[in-house]
Amino acid sequence: MMTVCRRYARDQREAEDMLQESFIRIFAYIGHYRFEGSFEGWIRRIVINAALNILQKHRIRFADADPSGERFAGMVVDADAITKISTDELLNLISHLPDGYRLIFNLHVIEGYDHNEIARLLNISPPTSRSQLSKARALLRTQIENLQKMPEKYV
Repeated sequence: MMTVCRRYARDQREAEDMLQESFIRIFAYIGHYRFEGSFEGWIRRIVINAALNILQKHRIRFADADPSGERFAGMVVDADAITKISTDELLNLISHLPDGYRLIFNLHVIEGYDHNEIARLLNISPPTSRSQLSKARALLRTQIENLQKMPEKYV
């Protein structure tokens, strides 16, 4: 669950705080688990919700919405660049995304939430969620391409 927290947190300390808050909630509500679905899934949902609550206390600001997402629609990334990047490098790039981008990218791409669920969780509109995801993907593409252009000794 630390990996989940680390994806949402800005740094290790914040991830540890999220994990601690998560386990407090897990132990407080363990009696509410109904043995429906996986126990790991139940815990993961609590961890995600605890992380979101902590992040919302920071008053995350979502960049101005582009409801159509057209600004980044035509961008392509070199497929070879993606295959050369390691998982750790990719997770590091994701962790350095602006808060709103990182949050929605994690919820949609990694956790599998749809834009309507994300909108309800974060009290934003679905078009804002789509826009933030589009911008996060575009920024990641740029970062991946820049990483691939660096000489080997700097990577």
